Amino acid sequence: MSAAAILLAGCVHEITSDERLDRETTRTDSLKSTTATELGRLRCDDISPDLVKARDGNRTEEDRLSAYTELYSHLKSRISKFDEAMSRNPDLAFQEGSQDLVAARDGCVQSTADVRSELETLVREIMQVLVVEDVRSGQNVKVARIDFTPLRSAIEKLELDDREFMLSKITNAEKQVDVKVEGRKRNK
Repeated sequence: MSAAAILLAGCVHEITSDERLDRETTRTDSLKSTTATELGRLRCDDISPDLVKARDGNRTEEDRLSAYTELYSHLKSRISKFDEAMSRNPDLAFQEGSQDLVAARDGCVQSTADVRSELETLVREIMQVLVVEDVRSGQNVKVARIDFTPLRSAIEKLELDDREFMLSKITNAEKQVDVKVEGRKRNK
């Protein structure tokens, strides 16, 4: 019996806790799921045409604000899809081979930050001068620089810390010019 005990003692192999965990849990390949496939197609490097439209200095400020706001909302939506899928299945972010999905999400985050910065810059530039002097029928009158609706929309989408101040500044500008409050359109 002592020879058998020695033989068995020589065969005992101690395994690490990681090896035990790997052996006890089944490994699923999350990267082959339909969610991973959908996320793989969800990229933010295709925004160049929309960004060119938003940056086009020949377009009106209202059009530029609207283009930036739509693009910003679109990018935020893509990030939300990534975040939701990755929070439901963390393997999509941490499993071996998931670096492409993580890089795609990071690209969307960076694109969103860039668009947000440009939109905020445009909004703050417009906020400097909301009312301008115009000559109508030989008289100087104060008129709105732009339609305030897309400006309000952009401010709301950006969720700026000083949002309330900006919105009140727009309201005060409306009082200076002849504006219909119901439709927020200029009287002519």
